[in-house]
Amino acid sequence: MEAQKQKSWFGRNWPWVIPVGGCLTVILLFVFGIGAIFFGVSKVMKNSAPFEQAIQLVENNPEVREYLGSNIEVDGMFDGNISLNNDDGDIDLKAPIKGSKGKGILVIKGEKLDGEWTYENLYVLIKETNEKINLLDKTLEGI
Repeated sequence: MEAQKQKSWFGRNWPWVIPVGGCLTVILLFVFGIGAIFFGVSKVMKNSAPFEQAIQLVENNPEVREYLGSNIEVDGMFDGNISLNNDDGDIDLKAPIKGSKGKGILVIKGEKLDGEWTYENLYVLIKETNEKINLLDKTLEGI
């Protein structure tokens, strides 16, 4: 009597392993690709000059600190866009922020001409009270 050699696991199961494994690979590549794009865009927004200037103004504003508290940081996904072309560009961005006391939304809208940023809107909207705290120079308000 001869012993029959049994096929390997892959030899027995290849008709379903190949399609399922291929589909799973495509799905994982898609999910990781979307994640990489999201984190790349977030990093570009966070490292932009207007956003860094705005965060510095937020942290140094006593009125914002009164409502949001200390340790103010970004709290979620950005909404908007930033466009740069050499020394020109524009920004229209909303970023959720939070501190130890509350939450708000940082709104930045501006334009870059010849390497210089000018802001049309730069304020924090406090979520709890819907109050706008202007971060632009108060002497220019109302002009």
